[in-house]
Amino acid sequence: MTPAALADLLHAVAVDVLTERGLDTAVLPETVTVERPRNPEHGDYATNLALRSAKKAGVAPAEFAGWLATKLEGSDAIATAEVAGPGFLNLRLAADAQAGIVDAVLTAGEHYGHTDDLTGQAINLEFVSANPTGPIHLGGTRWAAVGDALGRVLASQGAAVTREYYVNDAGAQIDRFAESLIAAAEGRPVPENGYGGAYVAEVAQKVVEADEDVLAQPEPEKLAAFKRLGVEVMLDEMRASLESFGTHFDVWSSELALHSSGAVERSVQQLKDDGALYFADGAWWLRSTEHGDDKDRVVIKSDGTPAYIAGDIAYYRDKRARGADLAIYMLGADHHGYIHRLKAVAAAFGDDPARVEVLIGQLVNLVRDGQPVKMSKRAGTIITLEDLVDAVGVDAARYTLARSSVDQVLEIDLDLISSRTNENPVFYVQYAHARLASLARHAADLGVTADDPDLALLTHPREGDLIRTLGEFPRVLASAASLREPHRVARYLEELAGAYHRFYDTCRVLPQGDEEPTGLHTARLALCSAARQVLANGLGLLGVSAPERM
Repeated sequence: MTPAALADLLHAVAVDVLTERGLDTAVLPETVTVERPRNPEHGDYATNLALRSAKKAGVAPAEFAGWLATKLEGSDAIATAEVAGPGFLNLRLAADAQAGIVDAVLTAGEHYGHTDDLTGQAINLEFVSANPTGPIHLGGTRWAAVGDALGRVLASQGAAVTREYYVNDAGAQIDRFAESLIAAAEGRPVPENGYGGAYVAEVAQKVVEADEDVLAQPEPEKLAAFKRLGVEVMLDEMRASLESFGTHFDVWSSELALHSSGAVERSVQQLKDDGALYFADGAWWLRSTEHGDDKDRVVIKSDGTPAYIAGDIAYYRDKRARGADLAIYMLGADHHGYIHRLKAVAAAFGDDPARVEVLIGQLVNLVRDGQPVKMSKRAGTIITLEDLVDAVGVDAARYTLARSSVDQVLEIDLDLISSRTNENPVFYVQYAHARLASLARHAADLGVTADDPDLALLTHPREGDLIRTLGEFPRVLASAASLREPHRVARYLEELAGAYHRFYDTCRVLPQGDEEPTGLHTARLALCSAARQVLANGLGLLGVSAPERM
């Protein structure tokens, strides 16, 4: 019995208890909380249901908990139910109920933990969206790992997820990039406020190879050509880097295209016509202060040119027109101001601001030999996605970037995540899977199978701990999806790997010597198969491989 199933059982029993006594069942919470006690001696699970509901029903919490305990002990799924403290209820599952968790994993296989809770919801998930003026830096690499993992987690709960990259290919930064490329192609120094690094010369060379006459063109045409071709070269590199990192985007949207197609002008005009913008001091303004912004934002400047937010307005309208029910923006550490203005954009179109969510990611720092790693040979002033992958590999990079909350500044110790020790979290988790794969191969050599196991034989405390950890996976996924926190999956996998290693060190799975296989061997092998499946499922959601050998 999974925690979710236990919560449903508790709710049903509570309804029965209150109904039998003529009390109002409306006092029960919509969601019943079920947790694993820190001290396993207190039981397999605990609930505060009585504490949350008793006073509203007009009874003492301990008395209500006692009613629940009496009723639950008549259930085939519950071995014991004990009242603790002022009204907590400690529960131990019956052996058959624990066996149900293993059976659920083996039956669902790669879909274990998946639900249809978000079915029918179309989510546009925009992440990375680095300017096409240089290689993807560490901040963008963090979003490449976290955003892709979040997309996978949301999809596991039934959402239709569109992964989108917004190309900032309009504006002054693109002009400076093109001017830097021209200077490199002509052998001149980097212009003031331009872009440096070896990659600029590489891109400039590719532009010249693509258009051999580009340097002979008049200045306006030459600048336009370097802008267009330079962005194309950088986008090709970015796509290749991200794909090699395991991050795929369904849509690449162009800021420049929104302007050139008239989408920006049409979107702004719609808001003017609807009265969602106001005119003051010769400019058009968005009422973003109504949604928590520190000031209203200029949309059309007094000289008639659009401000940057005009593109954001058209982009949001485009996302909604393509069917997005929810737009999630994953932005860098210096973008806190965008939270309220993007919600104001949604409200301006008559949408609930909750249709927009903005996640802010903090910085990433690298350390090697106890010293900060500061510069990339190719990019000059930044560390890139390729630098990190070259140093530690895709799996270690993705797992490490995804295992911490994005609210935290992340410091990555390159020596640690390159090591093959239990102190390295990704090695610890992957090794558990490889160890299970090796066990399965050994079992096959011995002719031991997990067919038709008697899972009720799994009564050892270490077996129970591992089983209950497996049972937590669906709830972890649901929380990771609802809170937009895929790092919860990584932390869970480390807990599961620990539970498996402790089980394996205590409980012998396979027969030794001339020993004949028994029902317990078969049951333990089935438990190991379930653990291997859940580890693979979780690693897959993080975009990390589940190795068969290490």
